[in-house]
Amino acid sequence: MVDDRLLAILVCPQCKGDIRLKDDRLICDTCRLRYPVRDGIPIMLIDETEPLEADAEKK
Repeated sequence: MVDDRLLAILVCPQCKGDIRLKDDRLICDTCRLRYPVRDGIPIMLIDETEPLEADAEKK
């Protein structure tokens, strides 16, 4: 889990937009990207992203 204080200051590295936590991923709705969180540490590298798919978001 990501600390709420950290989540409040994190932004998407690609567009600098807001992100939100969903399960074990940080989501940028603007870029439609998911950033992984490993052992409570957000991996905010563009190379580590996954595309946000409508079907995956509903799960």
